[in-house]
Amino acid sequence: MALSKETVSDLAGFLERAELEARAVPQISLQHPGITEEDGYAIQHEIRRRKQARGTRIVGIKAGLTSRAKMKQVGVDQPSYGFLADYFAVNDGERIDIGKLIHPRVEPEIAFVLNRELEGPGCHIGAVLAATDFVMPALEVIDSRYENFKFDFPSVVADNSSSARFVLGGRCRALEDLDLRTIGLVLEKNGEPFSFGAGAAVLGHPAAAVAMVVNLLARRGESLPAGTLVLTGGVTEAVPVAAGDVVLLRTQSLGSVSIGFK
Repeated sequence: MALSKETVSDLAGFLERAELEARAVPQISLQHPGITEEDGYAIQHEIRRRKQARGTRIVGIKAGLTSRAKMKQVGVDQPSYGFLADYFAVNDGERIDIGKLIHPRVEPEIAFVLNRELEGPGCHIGAVLAATDFVMPALEVIDSRYENFKFDFPSVVADNSSSARFVLGGRCRALEDLDLRTIGLVLEKNGEPFSFGAGAAVLGHPAAAVAMVVNLLARRGESLPAGTLVLTGGVTEAVPVAAGDVVLLRTQSLGSVSIGFK
């Protein structure tokens, strides 16, 4: 790590305040140009620790930047992970107060729920599929706390991989008779198609994103327990939203899910 524990703590407070106050801030690498990926995860985990100390429950984890479309959109070239806090969850069809966010975007995802623990290193797609209870469609609202949605990799990792809100819906389905690589998705904004994709856009197979998260967590001595919700990352680029917008995800075999903004 390039940063001291004191600096990690200070930056965790800085970024969490930006999230809670819905206030854009400069990316932290501008003031700390030597920041590393390890520093970024240390900051993220300190934010998580602070939330848990105040009684917030961590209800799942997300993979980020797992498709080429998303990497190209934000100018980052490798995947990441972040945590999902209990207050991030919203109901299917709910309208979110956009004043509580900075510059939100919505992306379509496939969510996994595990029925057994997954540990790394060495976690692979087969282990993930064997440990999956069911999958379902999801929308994630990402909301970078950085000005102009611009960041480098350590900075976005520190900012909890831009996680802000998520909604689950559609149908819960076991993996039998499903080929997650070929499942098609259509993302609509205000009734008009915005983007199209298939599950294979996520690291070749959405289960690969779960394995990636497990192996990254293993570096910190952590695993994914049974019952964990995992969002596997945007299948397509994310759509920017404003007050009055409604975003709908239609998926082949898994149904649909929507979210709105007010």
